[in-house]
Amino acid sequence: MSVVANIVVALVAALHLYFLVLEMFFWTKPLGLKTFRNSPERAADSAVLAANQGLYNGFLAAGLIWGLIQPDAGFAFQIKIFFLLCVIVAGVYGAATVSHRILLVQAAPAAIGLILLLV
Repeated sequence: MSVVANIVVALVAALHLYFLVLEMFFWTKPLGLKTFRNSPERAADSAVLAANQGLYNGFLAAGLIWGLIQPDAGFAFQIKIFFLLCVIVAGVYGAATVSHRILLVQAAPAAIGLILLLV
């Protein structure tokens, strides 16, 4: 089961790297506008904030990757638990304040990873 859990953790990390790219580099581009359902004007006004969000998503991905490559299994477990919980909290907050889609896209995969790690 730990292999499956690590695959899910890696997928969550990949998602957050994708979020980083979308928010930091494509926020005002057609892909970002479509993904986040923004107008060009609204995207331009919020681009700096989006880039900041993207950076935080990159930190979440980095933490999950650190957990995956950490050679000490006990410490790796703790790192993955911590960062998955961070992703879940961010996803729940985003769902409550921005869009319910965030719960499915961000929090749910992390919750599945957390459950698989704990089983």
